[in-house]
Amino acid sequence: MFYDCYTALCQARGISRSRAAQEMGLSNSTVTKWKNTGATPSGETLAKVSAYFGVPVGELLGEAFPSVQEERKLPEGAVPFDPALTAPLLGTVRAGLPMYAEENIEGYIPITRKDGARYFWLRVRGDSMNAVGISENDEILVREQPEVENGQLAVVMVNGDEATVKYFRQEGSLVVLTPKSFNPVHQPQIYDLKRVQVRVVGLVVECRKVF
Repeated sequence: MFYDCYTALCQARGISRSRAAQEMGLSNSTVTKWKNTGATPSGETLAKVSAYFGVPVGELLGEAFPSVQEERKLPEGAVPFDPALTAPLLGTVRAGLPMYAEENIEGYIPITRKDGARYFWLRVRGDSMNAVGISENDEILVREQPEVENGQLAVVMVNGDEATVKYFRQEGSLVVLTPKSFNPVHQPQIYDLKRVQVRVVGLVVECRKVF
């Protein structure tokens, strides 16, 4: 199906489907139509997609090109790109918006983990964790899970607000979210689960520095 091919090409380039469509002068509703109906674009649109990604139109339609595939053989020792080993980069995590909504995905970044868990990258905002080397605009890899152990670094959502990255600890009905920052304005936050909703989104497992 064309949409599957389009999705794989976007992931290989590290760009969201909506962003690629925008750069080609196409609407998000067009991409949604490809997804929901399995429709094949018009010849004019196929030409745009072909030029944008640098692939033959026939390849977009699922046709085989043995000679082209031969030319694309990887050098010895190289690792082939696998779209399954990527995770979406989210600009933020907010309540009320599906976490993997198209408008929330800024691109795709490769991952090396093959444990079957679901992962996403999150762009860090603010300086509340800079004392442990996590700075503004860094990208953290998060494993989706509803619980973490005390003392682990987690992405947490409080009262449905935008998610925050803090060290997590729970004692009874009290949850303490602790920053690690050189900025003294950031202090531990204490919440009573009887009064405030605190939800763990996932466990931080990796940080990718962005300069």
